[in-house]
Amino acid sequence: MFRTLRPDAVLVQAVIAGALSFAHLHDLAAAAGQDGWKAWAYPVSVDLLLVAAWRRMRTDTANRDAWLWFAIALIASLGANVATAGLLDMNHVPAWLRILVAGWPALAFLGGTLLAHAPRPAPEPAPVPVPEPEPVDLVIERTPEPAPELPPAEPELVPVEVQPEPAPSAPTVPVPPALLAHAQKIADAHRAQTGAPIDAETLRTRHGMPAALADSIALQLA
Repeated sequence: MFRTLRPDAVLVQAVIAGALSFAHLHDLAAAAGQDGWKAWAYPVSVDLLLVAAWRRMRTDTANRDAWLWFAIALIASLGANVATAGLLDMNHVPAWLRILVAGWPALAFLGGTLLAHAPRPAPEPAPVPVPEPEPVDLVIERTPEPAPELPPAEPELVPVEVQPEPAPSAPTVPVPPALLAHAQKIADAHRAQTGAPIDAETLRTRHGMPAALADSIALQLA
């Protein structure tokens, strides 16, 4: 489907204003002695400088040179509009105005060159997306609980013929007090289970100690 063309008031106004300004600049250049195609080149030069300065101002608002050249081109356009409104005798243009019109091409060339080759502001670096950390499954290992201790089985009481023990002799191996106290607990537990005192052979077999040390402990526990 074809779109319906509708006139835009802003666009129409811009075309009219541009055409009038273009004609005034041409008339002023022709009155200042610039005839032929040169008179038509002046309004093109002014408008191009105005557009170039405006585009640089949009990309770099802090550029003072763009604001300066925009003001120069705007003054040139407004000056031509005012000068051709009947305030200036177009048949007798003053010398200073002829000098300004003659020097305008060099001034416009300088401004266009500076605007075209001015350093552009460095673009701001785009923010680097930070990857979100992946969720980590926490595995908690529990230490297995120890198995409950079973109560010791009650030993069967076997009648043992008690024989008279020989008289204990003096210990030949020194026994540390801590080891002697531990052996005393073992002997008491053995007496509670069997009803008989622990002997040196049982003490040596159960705890893997030397025979001399077991004999010395057994003598002291008797």
